[in-house]
Amino acid sequence: MPTSQITSKGQTTIPKEIREYLNLKSGDRVDFVIDEHGRVVLKPATLDVSELEGILYRPNRKAVSTEEMKKTIKDRFRKKKG
Repeated sequence: MPTSQITSKGQTTIPKEIREYLNLKSGDRVDFVIDEHGRVVLKPATLDVSELEGILYRPNRKAVSTEEMKKTIKDRFRKKKG
């Protein structure tokens, strides 16, 4: 079982075996979740874009293209600055 030591600042290094298993890279974020049994679970907080497919699906609603999303975001940003 991989182990790690906590520093005086509360920091630790995630063992290589665990980083590889979770596909964690430098700069990735992780979540610490306490489950119903009181165990702490380490979960990657970063998602692959493909995991978001369909997350905003609503029946009877037209799909929005990436270009439309970018344009809307840009327009709203301009209004806030303006």
